Amino acid sequence: MKIHIIQKSLFILIIMIVGHSCSTAEKAEKVEKVEKVEKVEKVEKVEKATESKPNKTVEKSKETDETAKELKNKTVMREQNPNRFNRILERSRLINPSLKDDGLHDPHTPALLYLQKPAEAFADLPKASSGNRVDWVKALDSGKIKPRHDVKDPNVQPIVMDLNIIMQVKGSMPDVVFPHKKHTQWLDCSNCHPAIFIPQSGANKMSMAENLMGKQCGVCHGKVAFPLSTCTKCHINKKVVVKKKK
Repeated sequence: MKIHIIQKSLFILIIMIVGHSCSTAEKAEKVEKVEKVEKVEKVEKVEKATESKPNKTVEKSKETDETAKELKNKTVMREQNPNRFNRILERSRLINPSLKDDGLHDPHTPALLYLQKPAEAFADLPKASSGNRVDWVKALDSGKIKPRHDVKDPNVQPIVMDLNIIMQVKGSMPDVVFPHKKHTQWLDCSNCHPAIFIPQSGANKMSMAENLMGKQCGVCHGKVAFPLSTCTKCHINKKVVVKKKK
């Protein structure tokens, strides 16, 4: 009887040991499979990263090339046109040779084919040393250009006012001479009065700081007229220095 009980207990122990070994083997196999899957995923991630890196480097190299080209164009502009005034002329002549790419014209309009580039249009006009390199007053006086003063009626003539206003300036800088004639040959009086300047003596406090901020004379000069950096265009009335007698 005792022998029978011992045999049964031994049999149960053997079954438990075998079952435990099988379960551990299965667990080990599962762990190995999970590790293999993780390794494969890591390898795939590394491969994807290595594939994406050269694309990023290519994009970066393209960006650096474009920025280098822009810097070259800017240096060329500074050498050829130190004032860098007329952005329309600069863009069409140097940066974007085509008008459809200058950022100012509609690239989809068919009328673009009939437009001249500014550099070509200005070629026969009198030259100047500042701004967009055109002396527009000489061009007007010589008849090279004939601006139209009314949209509907081409026979309308401008009301030209031949009057110079002298604005006294503090310090040694020559006084400013404002010629009404040169301005009224182009513009009607309502373009400046009374919105920009009050038509009354002493009513306008002129300031170079205001001009540089795009107000007063800076509404036009530096945008469509010669830049404010050309001081000798306006400061032309030399002051009379009176020497004191000893």
